[in-house]
Amino acid sequence: MELTPQQYELLCQQSKQCGLSKRVFLVRLIEGKPVKARPSQEIKALRTEIHHIGNNINQIARSVNAGIAKVEDAKRGLYLLDQVYELLYEVAKK
Repeated sequence: MELTPQQYELLCQQSKQCGLSKRVFLVRLIEGKPVKARPSQEIKALRTEIHHIGNNINQIARSVNAGIAKVEDAKRGLYLLDQVYELLYEVAKK
């Protein structure tokens, strides 16, 4: 049995999205192993930005604990983190 041109094109697209060769993609499907698309560049950039924000929040927390920063600074950091989670949720729904 051969693939139709449309099926072959779909196989090419899906295997490429997963970063796998067509053969490995098909083998994983046959074996029932999970096949996931690689994160988009947008998601990778978002992940990096969240990491930076987390570092900033940790610095604020240390400053508050050392008596250097105010509790309001920590509250502001948590508010901003909340905003980031909301944006992540919106991106994940797409």
